[in-house]
Amino acid sequence: MARYEFRKTLTELRDISGRGTELVTLYIPPDKNIGEVSGYLRNEYAQSQNIKSRTTKKNVMWAIESLLNRLKGYRRPPPNGLAMFVGHMDVGKDVAVPVAIVIEPPEPVHVSAYRCDSSFWLEPLESMLVEHDVYGLLVIDRREATIGWLKGKHIDAVANEQSLVPSKHGRGGQSQRRFERLIEIAAHEFFKKIGDMANDIFLANPELKGILVGGPGYTKDFFVKEGYLHHELQKKIIQTYDTGYTDESGLRELIQAAEPTLAQLDLMKEKKYVDRLLTEIRKENGGLSAYGEGMVRRALETGAVETLLISEGYGKDRLELKCPSCDATKDITVTGGEEGDKGAAYTCPKCGTIMEVEGRKDIVKELHEVAGKYDSNVELISMDSDEGKMLMTAFGGIAAILRFRIT
Repeated sequence: MARYEFRKTLTELRDISGRGTELVTLYIPPDKNIGEVSGYLRNEYAQSQNIKSRTTKKNVMWAIESLLNRLKGYRRPPPNGLAMFVGHMDVGKDVAVPVAIVIEPPEPVHVSAYRCDSSFWLEPLESMLVEHDVYGLLVIDRREATIGWLKGKHIDAVANEQSLVPSKHGRGGQSQRRFERLIEIAAHEFFKKIGDMANDIFLANPELKGILVGGPGYTKDFFVKEGYLHHELQKKIIQTYDTGYTDESGLRELIQAAEPTLAQLDLMKEKKYVDRLLTEIRKENGGLSAYGEGMVRRALETGAVETLLISEGYGKDRLELKCPSCDATKDITVTGGEEGDKGAAYTCPKCGTIMEVEGRKDIVKELHEVAGKYDSNVELISMDSDEGKMLMTAFGGIAAILRFRIT
């Protein structure tokens, strides 16, 4: 959940815009002295007196005062440092509202920075969302080779190369032997070319964790054994696997073949959960499955959920509504963001009066809390994998594998 909340907060910050330079971003590394930062901000406060725009000056000074007040609560930065975002958000019609968000990042902040702009500076935090498990992929035979990446959950084909290696023919005698020598020379040149391409691609990535090599027949093993890859890359070859294809679909075959090896990767874990869900759905009466918010919520509240699957792209909120006339209450689900905050009309089912928004909850967080009461496992499924896309498009982004059937 921490990663989900971090990602959601960044999405909210991206959507904030200000007028002029009224949004202040402050990054404090874990080894930075809080006193030094406060001194720097006091100097910036004095400098802000020279801002020509009266409104901008007022808002920037407010932002710096807010930062100084918040820093009083810290004797030293947290283990990963601080990222602070303060200012006035433009909401239209010449109206701006104050905003102040403080983040303790999931990884150490390596930059010390203070910026005023019309948007918050998020690059140092966005880089923390990059998946760190990076594997090189290579599928090869004598006709073709494809090089790609497995980055976290995403398979990315980088290069595809067709060979000019001729097929063998049935001539006999010296003609056949000469032709076979030409074939072997052409194959060697093709393997050398692919090795050079792979070296350039894989050596350029310092986060490379390992290399998976696949292809039909013996060619892949020959390629590895004969050392066509750089010696540093040879050390990172995890294993060779049989695949029927050597194009982009071969990369997917390679990942499937390597599933036991990569079982701990999120991609494989997500695939197993969604595959199990689909297996249950195909059974008579839906087996031990539930999908859609209503059915899943009911299953959770009866303790029937073994594993709750939620797409990271679900993005919906639960509104708590109350009628000002008859005090009737109602909960509804809306798309996260603006709906419900700007006067959207919800009619009381009893008296017809426009209901007021009393509260708003992130559904992912809410269902996570409910699941915790019944020891239900919760898996956030990314939108990067095919399984994640299927969960979102086919099942609305929320589903569950059940302990027992509900009626």
